[in-house]
Amino acid sequence: MLTWIVAAKAVTEIALLALLGQWVLGLLGPATRERNPFYRVLQVVGHPFVWLARRLSPRWVLDRHVPLVAFVLLAWAWLAVTWLKLDHCLALGEASCR
Repeated sequence: MLTWIVAAKAVTEIALLALLGQWVLGLLGPATRERNPFYRVLQVVGHPFVWLARRLSPRWVLDRHVPLVAFVLLAWAWLAVTWLKLDHCLALGEASCR
């Protein structure tokens, strides 16, 4: 069980960092971000989560705000998985979570 929790936490952290990196690169060079290879890699990593956020959000949410929705949903998921990991580790004992 702990393996699945740690894997879910890692996936959410990678997705959060990809979306954050995409935002930072978009701020640094908004006109040339689509030609930036690092931006494209981060876009590929974050795309499934942005797609899921688009499916979960209502139609009145603008498309340019969907990555922010994905980031907020992932942040909540990270908090939930972190709480689940802490709860699981406290139940099993600290030695089993190292």
